[in-house]
Amino acid sequence: MKLKRKFVEKPWGQEALPEIFHGANGKKVGEIWFEAPKGISPLLMVKYLFTSEKLSIQVHPNDRQARRVGFPHGKDESWYILDAEPDAVLGLGLKKAVSATKLKTAAILGEIEQLLDWKPVKKGDFFHVPAGTIHAIGPGISLIEVQRNVDITYRLYDYGRPRELHLDEAIAVAKLAPYDMKYASEIALDETTSLSGSFSGSLPIGLFQIIGTDDEIVPKTASKEWQVIPLEGSVTVRGKLIRAGECGICQHYADIDLAKNGRSLIACAVS
Repeated sequence: MKLKRKFVEKPWGQEALPEIFHGANGKKVGEIWFEAPKGISPLLMVKYLFTSEKLSIQVHPNDRQARRVGFPHGKDESWYILDAEPDAVLGLGLKKAVSATKLKTAAILGEIEQLLDWKPVKKGDFFHVPAGTIHAIGPGISLIEVQRNVDITYRLYDYGRPRELHLDEAIAVAKLAPYDMKYASEIALDETTSLSGSFSGSLPIGLFQIIGTDDEIVPKTASKEWQVIPLEGSVTVRGKLIRAGECGICQHYADIDLAKNGRSLIACAVS
């Protein structure tokens, strides 16, 4: 099945998009979503993000914390960097462990940016963002985000934008410590690569970069759902042609044909 593409305007978005989205569009598009037909609820949600300004500093709860407030599960994310300006950065975790009181005070005073660990990024970088990780995306970045399909975000700081903050909720679920770099990888763009071995089996998202052809690891991954995002060329998902800039979904890896593919990102909801 091919998922429906939706362009979402954001104040921090970009006016000129990659050619696979027909380039310049005159609007500030911050996100491109891929949505299933009514009545179908994918386990994962895939987005393209394009930033011209900083996004809010935020955090998501884990399964246990989310269920306490009525959600079916928590939210993990994974980011694959498609392009980045030379000085582009991501905020991932804190520079050092701090108390909840210090974090809240810094958020109220507008000084929380100074506590975040801002990491330089470039094309080909990959980061898994486990629930509880305080994070933010800086300007000048294009990326693909794969997240668990649930709408639960707690904002700590939003640069004065008129949106609600959730300081108490955020601090209650946040890991007040540095980001663990075992969740980061650099994907070579000239060889077949799989990231499945980078994470423990307990993570709810598996994210793979396939270049040119299949490999032996991905088909063996137990999954309830596969989403395929061609970065160039095209793939076939259950007989449906999926081109670059589109997204296909299926329940079985065997339904994916990469024969015509240049490079694709394959995300799966790990059983």
